[in-house]
Amino acid sequence: MQTKIFHVKINMKVIKMPEIAEVETVRNTLKKRILNKKIKEVKILYNKIIEGDSKELAHVLVNNEFKDILRVGKWLIFELDKYYLLSHLRMEGKYFIKNHEEEINKHEHVIITFADNTDLRYHDTRKFGRMKLVKKEDLWNTEEIKKQGKEPMDSSLTSKYLLDKFYHKTMPIKTALLDQEIISGLGNIYANEVLYAAKILPTREAGSLKEEECQALINQAKIIIEKAIEMGGTTIKSYTSSLGVTGKYQDFLKVHKRDGMPCYTCQKPIKKIKIGGRSTYYCEYCQK
Repeated sequence: MQTKIFHVKINMKVIKMPEIAEVETVRNTLKKRILNKKIKEVKILYNKIIEGDSKELAHVLVNNEFKDILRVGKWLIFELDKYYLLSHLRMEGKYFIKNHEEEINKHEHVIITFADNTDLRYHDTRKFGRMKLVKKEDLWNTEEIKKQGKEPMDSSLTSKYLLDKFYHKTMPIKTALLDQEIISGLGNIYANEVLYAAKILPTREAGSLKEEECQALINQAKIIIEKAIEMGGTTIKSYTSSLGVTGKYQDFLKVHKRDGMPCYTCQKPIKKIKIGGRSTYYCEYCQK
């Protein structure tokens, strides 16, 4: 049986980029399926996915097992005995669980085979995803992890923290929210939704925000991300019915992908522009 990690349609368009809620759902789902299973074989079919020595990575994984799966921002962190395997899905990365006998898809680049003859397969059409092996004692000093900003649910994400980060920044607040060194895990979909909920125009200079507006961003980010995780994310359609996981947060989106449709508050049409190359949806009447 094939298990797909994410694919969903929103307004008939397939959205593939995972954000914090989607990565958290991947983490929780994989924890149910692959923990404490002995790894008997590792095939790396595209070495550029791996940062560092791919042969060493395969050697460390074989005869080992995943004890837990953690997450920092958009990074999945697979715990081994003395190492962590870091995995970033980037634009289109996804994981499949398949029977070992199933034919390998041309976009499946890393195949981890367990003793029960099931595979964890990393699939990435654009090959942007990355994996990296780090020693346990080095995790929090690893560049990819230590530079991550505060997460939306982190109690240390405060208005003062944001005011300090935004100080004198002339970039649009939408761009600042996507900076993973400021807020970790927040992506394009949820940045659009948070700005709408906080009633802040996405084109505003980040440095122009007041303390109460920063607090509104924090409050809405927590509400939206917690709800998105509860609903299985926006980009995840389903794994298998037996897992009971379906992504349904698309039913709660207020602005994302709703250009030309009426604002739920004022009934004026939702606008769409590009900010930093990213599609940005907002209400010009409700957001100031």
